[in-house]
Amino acid sequence: MGCANLVVNSPFGWNSFIDERRQVLQRCPSTSVQIRCSSYPDVSIPTEKLDKDSSMTGGSYEFKRSTTSLTHELLSSPKKVTLVRHGLSSWNDESRVQGSSNLSILTDTGARQADKCRRALANICFDQCFSSPISRAKSTAEILWQGREEPLVFLDSLKEAHLFFLEGMKNVDARKEYPEEYNMWREDPANFCVDDVYPIRKLWGTAQEAWMEILSAPGENFLVITHKSIIRAMICTALGLGPERFRAIDVNNGGISVFNFNRQGEAMLTSLNMTAHIYSDHIYHY
Repeated sequence: MGCANLVVNSPFGWNSFIDERRQVLQRCPSTSVQIRCSSYPDVSIPTEKLDKDSSMTGGSYEFKRSTTSLTHELLSSPKKVTLVRHGLSSWNDESRVQGSSNLSILTDTGARQADKCRRALANICFDQCFSSPISRAKSTAEILWQGREEPLVFLDSLKEAHLFFLEGMKNVDARKEYPEEYNMWREDPANFCVDDVYPIRKLWGTAQEAWMEILSAPGENFLVITHKSIIRAMICTALGLGPERFRAIDVNNGGISVFNFNRQGEAMLTSLNMTAHIYSDHIYHY
């Protein structure tokens, strides 16, 4: 089916008319988008109208079916979710395996990182803040959410992966005392297993649960403060990646990642592990 005339709308408020026979280009104001085909001159095929405020930065304005829906049901509105990893903890500083232990606490450096996150996100209007109840994340959230009206919401689904006997051990000691298990955790975490439990595979289910709780909440713009492993799992599940991709993503202390969700519950990752604010007075606008 050949098309003699093509009418294309752009986000800048003008139409381009391209005639195959004369190669003439004209411009005029319009907001409609149509394709007229020579085989059926009376049939118009409308396409989705571009938003008149579409960004001029080259960013995508639509991402339907780009990923699998996390909710499997229509959301009340599009959502934006900002994920933040907690600040430096005592066990981070001592190079210990953390997991779900509540004994690792936020350090002074971590508190300063949390405050930098607070200042960097000060211009963002969040509807709610969700946090892991584990100490290092909870303390980070309390600093970051300081001055906001809504109460913090603590979700068990945002807790870190449970790593059994490795928790609290220095990495160098764990490597010596449990070489097989430690190497599996480091090199093939999806197959790391203790007493028939696969912590990272289990974390994928926990991440799905976290997404459901967050995306079903009232509001459109959410802040989430949690841990490295669960953030990895949340990013991967949102993008349709399995547990074998666990170490394909890294997130620093205080690192910020941002997702947009359409009403179908499909995700678009717009920013990953932003850390400019940790090393400067950078303020984010998005």
